[in-house]
Amino acid sequence: MLRTSDYDYPLPDDLIARHPLARREDSRMMVLHRDGERIEHRMFREFPTFLREGDLVVLNDTRVIPARVFADGGRIELLFLESTEENVWKCLVKPGRKMRIGATVQVKGVTGVVREILPDGERVIAFDGPVDLDAAGELPLPPYFARAVEPADAERYQTVFARERGAVAAPTAGLHFTPEILAQVPHAFVTLHVGVGTFRPVQVDDLTEHRMHAERFRIGEESARAINAAQRLVAIGTTTARVLESQGLPVAACESSTDIFIHPPYRPRAVGALLTNFHLPKSTLLMLVSAMAGREFVMRAYTEAIAERYRFYSYGDCMLIL
Repeated sequence: MLRTSDYDYPLPDDLIARHPLARREDSRMMVLHRDGERIEHRMFREFPTFLREGDLVVLNDTRVIPARVFADGGRIELLFLESTEENVWKCLVKPGRKMRIGATVQVKGVTGVVREILPDGERVIAFDGPVDLDAAGELPLPPYFARAVEPADAERYQTVFARERGAVAAPTAGLHFTPEILAQVPHAFVTLHVGVGTFRPVQVDDLTEHRMHAERFRIGEESARAINAAQRLVAIGTTTARVLESQGLPVAACESSTDIFIHPPYRPRAVGALLTNFHLPKSTLLMLVSAMAGREFVMRAYTEAIAERYRFYSYGDCMLIL
């Protein structure tokens, strides 16, 4: 059996990076060489030196929306996940007992009615007008930050190339890039709007029983041409890897969704190298990384990262798998 518990590890609380570094490019970068299972300790600003001729760096240009909203009166918290039609949203709500079918909620004077409760608890809420999230909401920081949103997050919890609105979490491997480093590398963009599944742990011990949430993605014509012409694709982040692996090569320009769950013994079809952050224990992201480099090698690398006091999670350091 493929066990979720095989992807558990103990992490000291003080290694969770709850704030960004002063400069994006100053993150440390652990380099995993799959050939020979060798580990190097480098800095992210050295990333361009690991590229070779014919490489294409593929990044996710999704932009995090201010999706966390407290309803008028402050008693209901909503996380706006996806607009399914005009003025109709899928939302997570707290507390759920107050939001049964037919219940109403107001956001900046706009009234919403719970139309449906989905099997996983999400509410489909129809509003009587547009909800201005920029006015009503705040960035939905990961729960492990254990702090309120601060002014710096408005810039630092977005990549410098974020442009397509729709994510409820940042594609965090991209947070290390500066405009100057991006300009040094051949690159193309895809868009995957990171969904609520990012926050949800795997709750079954047989990981093959876990079902991923579908997330919307887009590959444009120009990006598809560049991806298909590349000799090696260097995916920036697990979200980019999921887009590329759900398509395989050659890719086609498209708008679609994917619920691909990548875990060992899966072997990558499209991604030749991966830059990623350090992920939560027993998470689907850690399982994806293990499919790229092998579970034992990855778990050994995590043990070494803890010993070397790397910074973990969204605002933390990164890992380059070659």
